[in-house]
Amino acid sequence: MAQDIEIKVENGVQVIRLLRADKKNALTGPMYTAMSEALDAAETNEAIAAHVFIGSGGVFSAGNDINDFLRRAEPSAKGDGGGIPAPSLDFIRRLPKVTKPMIGAVDGLAIGIGTTLLMHCDLVYATPSASLRAPFLDLGLVQEAGSSVLAPARLGYPRAFELICLGEPFSAERALAAGFVNAIVPADQLEATALDAACRLVAKPRQALLASRRLLRQGFPDIGAVIDKEAEAYAVLMRSPEAREAFTAFLEKRPPDFAKARQKG
Repeated sequence: MAQDIEIKVENGVQVIRLLRADKKNALTGPMYTAMSEALDAAETNEAIAAHVFIGSGGVFSAGNDINDFLRRAEPSAKGDGGGIPAPSLDFIRRLPKVTKPMIGAVDGLAIGIGTTLLMHCDLVYATPSASLRAPFLDLGLVQEAGSSVLAPARLGYPRAFELICLGEPFSAERALAAGFVNAIVPADQLEATALDAACRLVAKPRQALLASRRLLRQGFPDIGAVIDKEAEAYAVLMRSPEAREAFTAFLEKRPPDFAKARQKG
């Protein structure tokens, strides 16, 4: 298991805690793999009825660790690859297949996958300092994790466009008003609030709980197919001049020059 993540099961709840606070809980390949394995194991474990995702150090997750992401996204010698790295995509593809309730507990930054993961959660609690962002377009890329349909479903189209295309951050208050967040709670009560909700779900009749969740989600299209379409577009754009400029500028800590990048392309 990745040392930057802690996975514990207590009282029927699987808590997935990100422990890379010094890097704002940016996700690496091993962290994605650990989360995927935990979700898979829970599907056949009758002792687990719900999942809670939580960060540490006043941050939920700053998204992907860019250096790790770029290294894993490099095309192979055969010329394939260059898209979403396998550990990341494997985790993303698992999310719509999870049959047990998922709860997000968000403190501070929730960027990229830190936000799109929440779109798969059944309940989301946030602190006043929570800030949700989906800056994929600013990196010359497209959104992922099925957020192409989940964001409009959760937020409404205008707000989804604002989040994903304009790249506007959503405060906890805006997320609550949009119906994306269930409640805003003080930071020192966040974990207890999420665990209390999870324990209440654990106490419900299990088969009825899973059936109710499944029925509530039947209006969504095939999220797996949407994720695959996003991944295809992502792979193409990863090779674009604008994406190369965006990542180079990020690593060099300077503003990107997309006009110059287009001229070079």
